[in-house]
Amino acid sequence: MHMADALLSPAVGAAMWAASAGALGWATRSLRQQADDRLVPVMGVLGAFVFALQMINFAIPGTGSSGHLGGALLLAILLGPPAALVVMASVLAVQALAFADGGLLAYGANLFNLGVVPCLLAYLLVYRPLAGAAPSARRAGLAALLAAVLGLQLGAAGVVAQTALSGVAGLSWQTFAWLMQPIHLAIGIAEGLATAALLATLHQAAPELLLRQAAPPPPGQRWHPLLRSAALGAVLMAGLLSWFASPLPDGLEWSLAQAAGHTAATLPAPWPAVEPGASLAGLAGAGATLLLVLTLAWLMRRRTRRAPLEDPPPADAP
Repeated sequence: MHMADALLSPAVGAAMWAASAGALGWATRSLRQQADDRLVPVMGVLGAFVFALQMINFAIPGTGSSGHLGGALLLAILLGPPAALVVMASVLAVQALAFADGGLLAYGANLFNLGVVPCLLAYLLVYRPLAGAAPSARRAGLAALLAAVLGLQLGAAGVVAQTALSGVAGLSWQTFAWLMQPIHLAIGIAEGLATAALLATLHQAAPELLLRQAAPPPPGQRWHPLLRSAALGAVLMAGLLSWFASPLPDGLEWSLAQAAGHTAATLPAPWPAVEPGASLAGLAGAGATLLLVLTLAWLMRRRTRRAPLEDPPPADAP
């Protein structure tokens, strides 16, 4: 669901930049107030994991389209919304700058649709109220499914609205909406089921992560076993499974093609093609995401430590 620059007018692109920058500013302020260095490696590794996860497109039967998991809701559940939004901003930045997935003009819209909507709206309005403070595996799974579906539907509606307001694509927004919403309903269900399965695994292996709704390892244990598993998963997905990603257009590309009148005969074959070159690109992207998240977190923590020196408290009165 990454929008391209060609879909947006400068005015709409700038407005979405402003909205996403405001949300990201709130997230960074919240993280500085947490002042927990143990969260930093978790953010970095999970960022690499989500980058690799988004490389795995799966075919949607009967549509000629494909989809991929976004991972933002999972990040919000494990890290909390502020850290999740910073991680998603890093993932999307690497994709836009190094992989031409999106663009600079569309970055604000993509961050809003793929980051702000699931990390803040879907998580805060659906997942947290339904899951509660100490969710069972079944309750957390159901909450994740409903939140993922809502997040994808709102994100798809955002793409339609932003494209329509821009007026540069030359598409009927009604037709575009009728194509976008159902295909992203299927993707949302897939994301919800996958997220529920991961949460069920965590409920058995590390239930404290779900109870705290944050993922810093316990004191004295900097690398929780979850991080090793996530790092291994990122390497396997980026280095191996990315070979077999579906070549079919994703939900947004498919909707644009259908709305523009392209026929199914112009679409690529529905079976995956092994592409070993994807390994190097995937591993490089995951590594770049890891480094970017760690750098941003270090800069935020450095600013937090320097703040008392720049604005010292007044001395006690005699």
